[in-house]
Amino acid sequence: MVSYPKGKIKVLLLENIHKDAYELFQRDGFDVTLEKDALEEDDLAKRIADIHVLGIRSKTNVTPKVLENARRLLTIGCFCIGTNQVSLDEAEKKAIPVFNAPYSNTRSVAELVIAEIIMLARKATDQSRDVHLGKWNKIAKGCFEVRGKTLGIVGYGHIGSQVSVLAESMGMKVIFYDTIAKLPLGNANPVGTYEELLSHSDFITYHVPETPETKNLFRKEHLSIIKQGSYLLNLSRGKVVEIEALAEGLKSGKIAGAGIDVFPEEPKSNDDPFTSPLQGLNNVILTPHVGGSTEEAQRNIGTEVAQKLLKFINNGSTTFSVNFPNIELGNLKSGYHRILNIHKNQPGFLRDINSVISELGGNILTQNLSTSENIGYLSMEIDKNLGDELKAKIKAHQNSIRTRILY
Repeated sequence: MVSYPKGKIKVLLLENIHKDAYELFQRDGFDVTLEKDALEEDDLAKRIADIHVLGIRSKTNVTPKVLENARRLLTIGCFCIGTNQVSLDEAEKKAIPVFNAPYSNTRSVAELVIAEIIMLARKATDQSRDVHLGKWNKIAKGCFEVRGKTLGIVGYGHIGSQVSVLAESMGMKVIFYDTIAKLPLGNANPVGTYEELLSHSDFITYHVPETPETKNLFRKEHLSIIKQGSYLLNLSRGKVVEIEALAEGLKSGKIAGAGIDVFPEEPKSNDDPFTSPLQGLNNVILTPHVGGSTEEAQRNIGTEVAQKLLKFINNGSTTFSVNFPNIELGNLKSGYHRILNIHKNQPGFLRDINSVISELGGNILTQNLSTSENIGYLSMEIDKNLGDELKAKIKAHQNSIRTRILY
């Protein structure tokens, strides 16, 4: 017997998620569908009704409207670093844990940052364009080594710190600014303010999440603060840099070059057109959100997120969920059923459940409870002869949101 036939659990993977993720679900017996494109809100709201597991990347938005129709959805996997495309609070209320891959593409992004720093310092993309056009413009003016230059990193997390190590190995001086105190790697030094970083850096690179605080983190007023002839790179989130302000700085010569991989508005698919005020400007590298798009990164992301989703479905573990109480669970013991319950975080719930178990004469092998401000996540291993009856009683509790049983 199984708790629920895996062949009836529907998995929808969007945006051409790596085939390794597809194969992991398929090998485990799930009904899995892989599609190459993102879905618009209305289309996803229709498709989501019968889906148990949803996998997305950065272009699919899981809004409250979508979640309202997600009557069977158990979990969401963001096959990328960010989770801002998902309404996390609403997902939590509906007992849907969200998982992501915060580490798997770190190296890929960091390497592209370093590559662009060197290319910008040497005006390599402009030189390449000229030669392709038949122009031979061999000059040294305005071209520099990066050794000895100062790199300012805004956001010293997984990617920012990796960029720091690579930059320092090339002889760059590294400073960084983060709203949270971070332990510097190597000889990197924190600075007291964001403005201090702007005014002292030859190269500035952003590695922050998309939040209300980071929206337009670089804007027009910073053109008077930023160091003359500096370079700006953004491979984090599109709304972090105000594109119009950056274009103004490039045209005026205050900013010597830029590398931009993410934009405030991006095409939904490769077939859609793209326009930006940065197009056609000198010494500007524009890439189509490919910072983490290496075969290694996409394979690692596919495997990491798929394994987290499978672990949650198969044994209830929520370790590393970004919006859910974290519980790490082992394999189910023979002779027991595992009951998994998500409930409103109200006083007395565990007391009520234990009273029911006592009345039924049940024996608890293990019991784990973890809570957030809004919900509690309870896991219990219970005598198998009580499993289904106890599940029904827990499900009937006034504060219960969702209950599953594994056996």
